[in-house]
Amino acid sequence: MPLINPHINFNGNAERAFTFYRSVFGGEFTKVIRFKDLASNEFPVAEHEENKIMHIALPIGNGSVLMANDVPEVLGRTNENENRSKIVISAESKEEVDKLFNGLSVGGDIEGPICDSPWGTYFGIFRDQYGIEWMVEFDSE
Repeated sequence: MPLINPHINFNGNAERAFTFYRSVFGGEFTKVIRFKDLASNEFPVAEHEENKIMHIALPIGNGSVLMANDVPEVLGRTNENENRSKIVISAESKEEVDKLFNGLSVGGDIEGPICDSPWGTYFGIFRDQYGIEWMVEFDSE
């Protein structure tokens, strides 16, 4: 069965965001590639963007990987507050939902508090301090 792994674009704060995510999820980065690692005559990198993240990956759970990059300024700014997509985490217990919700929402905005939902799950939704929207839930069935 295929896996779906979210990928997030940032405007220069991918490393800071992923350090925060690692503090909540645990684990270690499997990849950290900076723009300077790919710099060449064919792919010139501005000095002020050398240390920005070209690719970062954090394994989460059983086979899922959260990935991101910083968008180079030449491509324009990414909208970090768009609302068309969310990262959904299906937890294995209410305790895990509480831990993830309380950890990831620090400094963010809670859009729907963690509670029993009308559709039968334990559910909450928030935008984290980096503008990313998350939904966490536990379905006991």
